[in-house]
Amino acid sequence: MTSFDRAAPAIPDDDPTRTLTVANPDDPATTCISLAGGNYAMLITGKQTNGRYCLIDMRVPDGGGPPPHRHDFEEMFTILEGEIEFTFRGEKHTVPAGSTVNIPANAPHNFRNASGAPARMLCMCTPAGQDEYFLRVGDEVADRDAPPPQLTDEDIAERRRRAVELAPEYRTEML
Repeated sequence: MTSFDRAAPAIPDDDPTRTLTVANPDDPATTCISLAGGNYAMLITGKQTNGRYCLIDMRVPDGGGPPPHRHDFEEMFTILEGEIEFTFRGEKHTVPAGSTVNIPANAPHNFRNASGAPARMLCMCTPAGQDEYFLRVGDEVADRDAPPPQLTDEDIAERRRRAVELAPEYRTEML
């Protein structure tokens, strides 16, 4: 048994309106946001892939990471530098650089950098949408090396409220 149907219809013609995308996190045109203690560069957005997927370059400082959550789309992480602790269905897994983790749709999870040093990973979500959600709940920063904005306790509470309020629109549930 294969993971695709061999009797599927023919592949559609090439769509010449779609263009090649070359992503570089250091490109000044790359949108970067501060979120969940990290700095996220939106490398490839859903707008560029007709909603098929998005790719985010995540720099996660020691102690950084999102709260427990789940969503109805697949999420894959490739650890480029450092190590990340993933909690998947309540079980912790420490994942070193060079490893890839796939989080199945609907599974409760979160990640945290508990390594004592900065970490970096690529996050692919399919279908796209997480990129838009992050843009709506995070704070845009100048580049991927920019420090996070100085937020008051009220600002932090507002970001959390917004994340919870918008989560259902992006097929996400905070746990």
